[in-house]
Amino acid sequence: MGSVSASAPATSPPLPSRRGSVSAAAPTVSSPLSSPRFLSAGYFRVTSRSPDWTRRARVFVSAMSNEIVPMSAPCEAPATSRNIERAGSAKQQLSRLVKESLGSLFPDEVQPIVAACQAKFGDYQCNNAMVIWSQLKGKTTQFKNPSSIGQAIAKNLPESEMIESTSVAGPGFVNIKFSNKWISKHIQNMLVNGIEQWAPILSVRKAVVDFSSPNIAKEMHVGHLRSTIMGDTLARMLEFSNVEVLRRNHVGDWGTQFGMLIEYLFEQFPNWEDAGDQAIGDLQAFYKASKKKFDDDPDFKTRAQQAVVKLQSGEDKYRHAWQNICEISRKEFDLVYQRLKVQLEEKGESFYNPYIRGILEEFERNNLIKESEGARVVEIDGYDIPLIVVKKDGGYNYASTDLACLWYRLTEEKAEWIIYITDVGQQQHFDMFFSAARLIGWLPASKDAYPKASHVGLGLVLGSDGKRFRTRSSEVVRLVELLDEAKNRSKAELIKRLEDNGKITDWTDAELESTAEAVGYGAIKYADLKNNRLTNYTFSFDQMLNDKGNTAVYLLYAHARICSIINKSSKDIEELKKASTCMSWKINTGVIGKIVLDHVDERALGLHLIQFAEIVEEACSNLLPNVLCEYLYNLSEMFTRFYTSCQVIGSEQQESRLLLCEATAIVMRKCFLLLGITPVYRI
Repeated sequence: MGSVSASAPATSPPLPSRRGSVSAAAPTVSSPLSSPRFLSAGYFRVTSRSPDWTRRARVFVSAMSNEIVPMSAPCEAPATSRNIERAGSAKQQLSRLVKESLGSLFPDEVQPIVAACQAKFGDYQCNNAMVIWSQLKGKTTQFKNPSSIGQAIAKNLPESEMIESTSVAGPGFVNIKFSNKWISKHIQNMLVNGIEQWAPILSVRKAVVDFSSPNIAKEMHVGHLRSTIMGDTLARMLEFSNVEVLRRNHVGDWGTQFGMLIEYLFEQFPNWEDAGDQAIGDLQAFYKASKKKFDDDPDFKTRAQQAVVKLQSGEDKYRHAWQNICEISRKEFDLVYQRLKVQLEEKGESFYNPYIRGILEEFERNNLIKESEGARVVEIDGYDIPLIVVKKDGGYNYASTDLACLWYRLTEEKAEWIIYITDVGQQQHFDMFFSAARLIGWLPASKDAYPKASHVGLGLVLGSDGKRFRTRSSEVVRLVELLDEAKNRSKAELIKRLEDNGKITDWTDAELESTAEAVGYGAIKYADLKNNRLTNYTFSFDQMLNDKGNTAVYLLYAHARICSIINKSSKDIEELKKASTCMSWKINTGVIGKIVLDHVDERALGLHLIQFAEIVEEACSNLLPNVLCEYLYNLSEMFTRFYTSCQVIGSEQQESRLLLCEATAIVMRKCFLLLGITPVYRI
């Protein structure tokens, strides 16, 4: 985020009404606390929502039925994400059954505690018994111990095709095993209706993801890599989960540096408007030259500071120069975003500047602003320093801009979850300004209640020396150069591989180029995303481009191999998918497509596949993309075990196993796309 220094205007600009018109005076900032409270993950209800939402998620099917969406004969076209009925993840469906059992046993509402468990015990486990016993202990009850509670929960589970068997272990842990028939149907349903059938059902409808946020007039460098990649992935996962996402690029486009840049532009190029972009040329070099003059020349520094005032007062000449500098920066940023296939809508610091005065007046009316050593501050409990909202010189800063931005997102854009992605070093700033928002009532007291704001802190990208990643000349690494290097290395390795196996003549130059780009850029993204976002990680081309181990290269190659297996079978996979659920198709074509999970590795793969939705749900809820990366890597490993122990082509179970191959490929592709990685289909 860029430095913000704005002289407070003499009069407060009015805050806009909800329809965008300007009122005569700044109204009281409305509280977004009237937004509905949402149910916790694992449960959901049908509420009164917009027609669009109704199209996206119709009334949820009952967990009791567990039936595939009926298909008439002859087979209809696969359902789309707008007209399918989604029952939720396997975990959510099981939780509803457990909730029904708990409701029949206990008068007070008890939220199910359901989690996947080790295969030797079952597929999932209900862990409510110990908690319930701790609440019942000492009271008159029919239960003698936690185990008896677990036995009762298992006994009262509604009959369902989903459950094959239950058992109770230890102090009341209810182990639940899914039926192979239900797992098979669940996968077949996805194959026919599409992977959107497995989109998680989250408890939020509209979110803002604030990420990337480079500073205008500075080139994007490796320091922007994590925020850009992380934000894009979180946005993709939320969008897949049918959340409306506002992708925001909060660029640093306002502050003292612009007075410096504008004055240098005027000095070096008196006819700068006629010179166009050529007047500035290399923006990075232009910035460095203007900064050096600002530091070395007191007269220039004074003129630059005066230029800031003129810019912020709206003088046409200065505003025009500012817009020109910003536009040149945007073009540079867009080149990087296009390569990374990242979409963003810019709403920079300047956008929120007109709202700051009105926001601060609202804090004043609530007696939340105090004078402190010439500055104006908000005192936050638990912190030794206050939150400065107006500096000694009367200028605004990060806190004042961020408060205005948060108010706008809650009140004008009606966001229920605002997610900020920056380095972990800014954690205190976000904690303090979130606390200020709670003081004034914009956010609820509970950090888990909606609407809510979350800071996604990121660790550093390190070099091989364990220090912040820089070039040999101690310059920050330009992101464009990093991407070029990854693509070039990937292309060289691909050409070598193809030459070694004699297949280089089968590839066109365009195919080589696109595959090298997909693998190279994917390697950079995955190397970042597979790590817990809070930790630092060491940037190493050799490691991230390795085709063995937990790397994007290995996973992309694994996906390509699955596609090759399906192609070599000479079977029409689309016919098999239709035959898996449509009886009339089987009769008319003679094709029998049904997934059978008799082998232990077939079942393990099938179970892992159906857990995809809850993994995405967990990654979204905890803002941890590495959870999805771990799932993807484990899926690849499970497929390898399945393929090693279960012959596919030429076996009696060929059609069933081809469907498992196809399901695995579909889920892998969706994982890649959620991570912002382009799948490859042959290597």
